[in-house]
Amino acid sequence: MNNNVTMLLNADELIKSALREDISSEDVSTNAVMPDAKLGVVNLIAKQDGIICGLGVFQRVFEILDSGSKIEFYFKDGDKVKNKDLIATVTGDIRALLSGERTALNYLQRMSGIATYTYEMAKLFEGTNTRLLDTRKTTPNMRIFEKYAVKTGGGHNHRYNLSDGVLLKDNHIGAAGSVERAVKMAKEYAPFVRKIEIECETLEMVKEAVEAGADIIMLDNMDIDTMKKAIELIGGRAQTECSGNVTKENAAALADIGVDFVSSGALTHSAPILDLSLKNLHPVDTTA
Repeated sequence: MNNNVTMLLNADELIKSALREDISSEDVSTNAVMPDAKLGVVNLIAKQDGIICGLGVFQRVFEILDSGSKIEFYFKDGDKVKNKDLIATVTGDIRALLSGERTALNYLQRMSGIATYTYEMAKLFEGTNTRLLDTRKTTPNMRIFEKYAVKTGGGHNHRYNLSDGVLLKDNHIGAAGSVERAVKMAKEYAPFVRKIEIECETLEMVKEAVEAGADIIMLDNMDIDTMKKAIELIGGRAQTECSGNVTKENAAALADIGVDFVSSGALTHSAPILDLSLKNLHPVDTTA
């Protein structure tokens, strides 16, 4: 089952919640100018270049409001679009087109912005063995959409949520008492199929994590020289992940270090939207 289908299977309640947020009782503006059902069509147009993502979610917004709505797409998720491209035409009850416009665009612009930003960052790691990962720094109730957008843009997903994997961060280490004890306790508690990842801020912590048998060592907020020393110290005994303030501007400098993974919260928390618009709404003559 592809990622788009999996996302849509879990998306309906979230989309309905977003629609309820925007239409608490009625759409007063739409009901004022369109008291009765009338078939209409509107164009989805790109207003800047980027990677389109979230077309299925965009479509589902209108289907929830009007089961008879139809959309003709001229692009698919992951495609590059350019300013002024006609991406799709939406046909349906004009009341649904008007009431669903903002919610549909909010999803599509946000997801396309993340896909575009991720695509630009992923290109910096082309030709290397380093994989670009997202984080859990997502918008509440938007994680399923934002992580899908990361994959569409060419990135990879880190754990989806707290139930999805073991990642021992600084406060877990503080709670356990030491790196060694945190890894030991995780190994005793977690199923054997779970990898144990631990966050390290110093070379001393890295050494302790290796000796404790951690599977993945996150090099957190280290400078380039310290990371190089850490990778040499690890010597292939664990996989490595670089994390901490990774952005488009500094990602290129990390490509040659040799870490297995680079994780970036910026993929989801700092990506600008891709500007898109619904334009040229007009009634369809059904008498012809």
